[in-house]
Amino acid sequence: MSESMLKMYISFAGMIFMFVAIGLIMLSRYKLRGIFKIVTGALAYMFMLSAGVIIFYVVMSGPTS
Repeated sequence: MSESMLKMYISFAGMIFMFVAIGLIMLSRYKLRGIFKIVTGALAYMFMLSAGVIIFYVVMSGPTS
């Protein structure tokens, strides 16, 4: 597998993490209460942070040959 294909799949994982984070944030804010709200919110923000790190890596690693 070439380096560019690997970076493409890594960026797809970052985008999927962002969609999961958005869904979990909306779920925790509007549907859940109590400890479930806190746990789901924390999980959502961890997904958002990891997605940001992944996208930052893909963008800053530059073009492939």
